[in-house]
Amino acid sequence: MDGKLNLTEFSWINPPAKFTLENNRLTIITDPETDFWQRTYYGFQNDNGHLFVKEVEGDFSFVVKTDFKAENQYDQCGVILYQASENWVKGSIEYENQDYARLGSVVTNLGFSDWASTDISSTIHSMWYRLSRRGQDFCMENSPDGKTWLQMRIFHMHNPIEMARIGVYACSPLKSGFKAQFSNFDLGKCVWLDHHGN
Repeated sequence: MDGKLNLTEFSWINPPAKFTLENNRLTIITDPETDFWQRTYYGFQNDNGHLFVKEVEGDFSFVVKTDFKAENQYDQCGVILYQASENWVKGSIEYENQDYARLGSVVTNLGFSDWASTDISSTIHSMWYRLSRRGQDFCMENSPDGKTWLQMRIFHMHNPIEMARIGVYACSPLKSGFKAQFSNFDLGKCVWLDHHGN
């Protein structure tokens, strides 16, 4: 990666009532009844989670580390690509109960969300994410240590993207809140190899 990001380059969408920004670390206390989802299966639409994002042109790889103290069902925080209310992608750990959580991603194209996930231990309270872009295609990865990366999914965004709005998010869909911290923000050239290995 090319170097750490200056968080003054980011801006809020749906800022939380409580947050701190110091030493290039963002700490959020989520507001209750906040979420991102569009239509599929459940039928409802939510677009009021907390977003801290910046616009980036061209291909890139974006990295961030999350630390969290989720205790309530559906609490989540992670990486996001947010173009508009009906076109976005999020990757995170979503707390389910004291036994397990769900590491997964939601891709929302043209107003419909999907959800791909795998169950992990709810004792995990930290995760790194890397989001890479090549044109309209993206690769999302996660890492327990910021060194060894595991592919979560490859996806395509249908609406044309000139400036990608990338960053972090957190939300608490129920009547609750939790503490989420984001650090080690980094942005550089795309490290996701193209089909020809370049």
